[in-house]
Amino acid sequence: MRMAAGDSASRRAQEARRQERLLREQWQEARRRAARWEAASEGERLVAAQLLVLAERGWRLLMDRRWPGTAAANVDMLLVGPGGVYVVDVKNWARAPEGRDDPRLSREVAKLLAVTRATERAVTALGMSPVAVQPVMVFAGHRVSATAGRVRLLGEYEVGRALTAERRRLLPAAVRAVADHLADAFPEYGQPADEPPATPRASPRPPASDGLFEPERLHEAALDAARQGPIEQWMTFLHPEQVALVRRDWSGPARISGPAGTGKTVVGLHRAAHLARRVPGRVLYVTFAKNLPRVQATFLRAMAPAVANRVEFHSLHGFAQKYLNDRGVPTQLHGDKATTAFSLAWKRTGREGPLGAVAPDSRYWREEIDYVIKGRGLTTLAEYLTVSRRGRARLARAQREAVWALYQEYERLRVERGVHDFNDILTLALREATSPSRQEPGPYDAVIADEVQDLTLVGVRLLHALVGDRRNGLLLIGDGQQAVYPGGFRLADAGVDVRGDRGQVLRTNYRNTREIIEAGLALVADHPFEDIDGVRTPGRRDIELVHHGGQVTRATHPTREAHDHALVQALTARAAPDHWGDAAVLCPTRRALDHYQRLLDRRGIPVRTLEQYDGNPVNAVKLGSYRRAKGLEFKHVFLPEHDATLHHATGMPEELVGEHVELSLRQLYVAVTRARDTLWLGSVA
Repeated sequence: MRMAAGDSASRRAQEARRQERLLREQWQEARRRAARWEAASEGERLVAAQLLVLAERGWRLLMDRRWPGTAAANVDMLLVGPGGVYVVDVKNWARAPEGRDDPRLSREVAKLLAVTRATERAVTALGMSPVAVQPVMVFAGHRVSATAGRVRLLGEYEVGRALTAERRRLLPAAVRAVADHLADAFPEYGQPADEPPATPRASPRPPASDGLFEPERLHEAALDAARQGPIEQWMTFLHPEQVALVRRDWSGPARISGPAGTGKTVVGLHRAAHLARRVPGRVLYVTFAKNLPRVQATFLRAMAPAVANRVEFHSLHGFAQKYLNDRGVPTQLHGDKATTAFSLAWKRTGREGPLGAVAPDSRYWREEIDYVIKGRGLTTLAEYLTVSRRGRARLARAQREAVWALYQEYERLRVERGVHDFNDILTLALREATSPSRQEPGPYDAVIADEVQDLTLVGVRLLHALVGDRRNGLLLIGDGQQAVYPGGFRLADAGVDVRGDRGQVLRTNYRNTREIIEAGLALVADHPFEDIDGVRTPGRRDIELVHHGGQVTRATHPTREAHDHALVQALTARAAPDHWGDAAVLCPTRRALDHYQRLLDRRGIPVRTLEQYDGNPVNAVKLGSYRRAKGLEFKHVFLPEHDATLHHATGMPEELVGEHVELSLRQLYVAVTRARDTLWLGSVA
């Protein structure tokens, strides 16, 4: 039987009226329950009534709790819900605050932040990240939506809608566990005997057999929730063992290292949020790859929106350019013209000499200049003749002299054309940052450098110069085994001392399954490396795993056509049509990227390149190079023709084979360890 045209609209109207009646009944019941708090002010009862409506949707409200460690101080409300923990302070002001600079706010904000820190300490005992605790000041009888630093300022009518709009951090089991824990940590002042069972204070604790309030179960619940969501949500998950590093008080420059998958970048992002809440100035977060800052900024906004605007994310070269622009230092950055200058210098000075005999490809010698000479700030031949070139092929004195001649000719042609290259921008910024004439304090109270092993020595010196050796000033994050660029330096060369407890190593892999990490370690097991702290480390390191299962598929085919067909089939079986965003296709070269971009386009598979990816979930396969994948991870990773670059060593001069193979294996190791759940390794026989 066909439905009449107006029946559908009528049914929708009836459902809307039913929902309206339900909400009105919930609100009236909440008002009745809130009215039973004789000790609470009228404003607190009105706000509590708003929040009690949330309790019908799985939230927990703790009213009028005692502040631990004080004799009589109280906390108006603690609210625990899917969005995290909210420390609520209710104000009965005759008039609403006049912006964040209202003089009435300063003392009240300070008190609220103090009790928020106590709440952070309480949830940290459960292994919960401090960024999940948010201070909220609610103004009864007013309409307000603003911020005062970290504190959200909301009106009575805005608070419910604002808090329900927060992204989900906790599953229902975790909400109950955290609320029970806070009920113990913040005891109530007293509960009237005639208060009904349906109380706005914490509901009775579930029986012990439920296990919901056991910290270990809470950790597992958080881990499971993060795994079930989009990969972007998983990448902001913080394990309890990492919380201590986020909140640690460092006496000077510090470094966090560890194998792939141990959560170094996540710790860095939470550390940035932690510092942004505590230092008066700004926090600078720098990495090498130009695509990562955009992604990391998105993650931080999801984790800690209240302080996200106090953290700046930049690539190293992007930051240096901005730093010079802000100080009125003129620059003429032009990569193409600099490349032309080098090509001409190679033709005139290098190609027919001893360098051409060692490596006919001029790119090797451009890297020598970029990473060894200019990257380390060398200014004389004497310095270059004695510098240690870790990870590079051995050069005799005559060959080093030839490199220096090539460098001088390149510099002459570059200056003649009036252009700078990227290394020049770093050198100019370092000169400006260390200039004796610079009297004013720097704009940053803290600097975090991620993937520090891929920065140049000049770049690390620049970041160190911004904050010096001040307390909690400089944090360096990275792992020498994942260096994807040639060259190498030691932190001691930059004047950075992280000895003792200021050098921390993470050893628990929270990302990869055993099968995936074994596939990665097999590549580098026979290749020890020297990290930037100067310590010689074996290729196979001890790693603790928490994630098991997963799958590694190796597919070898006789032709590229058969290989590509198998790739599309595997990709479609794993991700289509609603989970394309969980998958990434990673390639070692620009040529391979272009090929697989065309292939996926022809097959109608949606693609988002890593250059375009901004960290927000998107239902499209990520496509990018091994280098662009640094600092990222994906549920499913596909590596077509993954061993092709290793074969490129065939026909190379013997002096360069070992260097090429070792660098290629490290880059492949990085690509393999981006996979969380499944890995596909394709080869053409």
